[in-house]
Amino acid sequence: MAKSNKFLPLNMATDTQDDAEQRTMRLQGKVAIVTGAGAGIGRGIAERFAREGAAIVIAEVDPTSGESTAQAIRTAGGEALFVATDVSSEAQVKAMVDKTRERYGRIDVLCNNAAVLLFREEAPAHELTNETWDRTMAVNLRGYWLTSKYVIPAMLPQHSGSVIHGASPTGLFGFTRLTAYSTSKGGVIGLMRAMAADYAPEHIRVNAIIPGTIDTPMNAVELADPVARARYAEIAPARRLGTPEDLAGIAVFLASEDSDYCVGGIFTVDGGLTAV
Repeated sequence: MAKSNKFLPLNMATDTQDDAEQRTMRLQGKVAIVTGAGAGIGRGIAERFAREGAAIVIAEVDPTSGESTAQAIRTAGGEALFVATDVSSEAQVKAMVDKTRERYGRIDVLCNNAAVLLFREEAPAHELTNETWDRTMAVNLRGYWLTSKYVIPAMLPQHSGSVIHGASPTGLFGFTRLTAYSTSKGGVIGLMRAMAADYAPEHIRVNAIIPGTIDTPMNAVELADPVARARYAEIAPARRLGTPEDLAGIAVFLASEDSDYCVGGIFTVDGGLTAV
């Protein structure tokens, strides 16, 4: 039998007991799937969603990091389920969505965050290997489509829902030696806009978030060089790297009813990188 979706709010370390009791839970009673939530942006969003009262399904390929996120949420008093999921596998995505519906009876939010950046294998188009291209597209674009394909049928009978795609400035502008990644993220924006047009009449909102350079494990290789790290911080008008927490607020907004009229939007969280 499906469990009740009326989940208790969390008392996280950032709140006092009184603050937690008084703060309005913007996602109270919602069920949210966050892909790639084992680390970085995905974990930051998952933990923030839980603080806002949602039950979280962590769809993560790495069992250690995925269960770590789920346990952290549960330890803080929230509701979380980890489901090992390679988003490029249709069978695994379908199984993850089936488990979510069996456990909670509904899906209100899908946050597509799982992605790969094969930095050492990236190259100009004529030097790029088929393997790097195929793996990047399989996770970063096919994965977004597959999760959407299986989640949307759960949202349609509810006549409500929010799908949030994690995009990138590389999908909007030219970046050298990031051929596969840039193409995949450009595809994400196209997917978002097509889905937004298709599902808006069903009151299912589809939007995209574009992070700037965020200090996460995905960017660890590039940011390990102090010179490169300083350069990335300097090119953003905010003069710093972003953090997963910087993304969490806009994700909560898009997941909540506060964004009821936001359809097909591109929301930048990049310290001004794309403004100049």
